[in-house]
Amino acid sequence: MKTTHRRTGKDHHTADTQAEGRDRKNKETLPHSAMEDIRNAVEVMQNGGIILYPTDTVWGLGCDATNPEAVARIYAIKQRADSKALITLVDSEAKVEFYVRNVPPVSWDLIELSTRPITIIYENARNLAANLMAEDGTAGIRITHEPFSKTLCMRFRKAIVSTSANISGQPAPKNFKEISDAIKSSVDYIVGYRQQEKGNAVPSTIIKIGEKGDVKVIRP
Repeated sequence: MKTTHRRTGKDHHTADTQAEGRDRKNKETLPHSAMEDIRNAVEVMQNGGIILYPTDTVWGLGCDATNPEAVARIYAIKQRADSKALITLVDSEAKVEFYVRNVPPVSWDLIELSTRPITIIYENARNLAANLMAEDGTAGIRITHEPFSKTLCMRFRKAIVSTSANISGQPAPKNFKEISDAIKSSVDYIVGYRQQEKGNAVPSTIIKIGEKGDVKVIRP
């Protein structure tokens, strides 16, 4: 896959400024109850806890993506082998660069052009819990633009795990009502915001990008 687009330092500054504007808008549009949920969820994650929260795709189990003990709890809740990596959410391009050494330029094009949430698996991941990453050192990271999860990431100031709220091997819940009681009883905080939505959410597209920019579609 070829591309001529490259981000410059000015581009990143402009993108970050635009992201800050979106963050202010997000906070303005979120109801008070959602902001209270965010404050509570941040406190729980800061103390190593697990949250159940709405994202830009399906409802997810979340925790501090830099805390290996919290990550291990999520594997246990999902009854999933820790050899399978977990996806993380961030709120900006700057965060991607903090967690990935040498971000391939083509990734910015994919993020910009994608019409739906896109998770990118990067090589040379860093600053994340070791048990969150795959054995080859890769990690899946997604920039969220959904108001609640984006503001949550911004307030938490670190990457947040985002893995579907289901036992491994079972279907991912399409809305809150489909989440099992077993999952709900295993977490430390359940976000109230968006619980009444009846839509059928779908997981993100997953793309793997090699260090040289080669692209592989993992999940369309």
